[in-house]
Amino acid sequence: MMSERYIAARGAARDSATVRLLAEGMDGFWTDVIAPMDQDGDGKVDLREMAEGFKRVLTDSTLYPEQIEPVTNCFFDLVDLNEDGKIDQAEFQQMFDSVAGVPGEDCAAVFAALDRDGSGALDRAEFHRAVTEFFYGNDPDAPANHLFGRVAG
Repeated sequence: MMSERYIAARGAARDSATVRLLAEGMDGFWTDVIAPMDQDGDGKVDLREMAEGFKRVLTDSTLYPEQIEPVTNCFFDLVDLNEDGKIDQAEFQQMFDSVAGVPGEDCAAVFAALDRDGSGALDRAEFHRAVTEFFYGNDPDAPANHLFGRVAG
């Protein structure tokens, strides 16, 4: 669903290379990472199964290149609305507000925390660092914990 929301918000053509790669990447992510979390065999992964599965599966950040990186690259390309190779605050806010329902003030705070070099934009490396931190990190105060919206402590 998140992929579909990004694609729609971006207005990307269904036959574009980015959309094809995102669909393939998300299918692979589902098959390799999420589907095995279905503990009761009902063909669905509920919140409990996903939380337990992430604790079990996403423990080794050296697996990032095969588990998460391909999908992250596609999401980066979809969020980079002007295709300049970086995500500025307006692009970040537009996409995360329209796709994930993250309020503007939260987007601004998260963006500022993720923009570690203070350049006013996230390059691909900063975006990957944030996603890596989100999925594999164990620091409860890490800025990337709020990547998809402010998490109350």
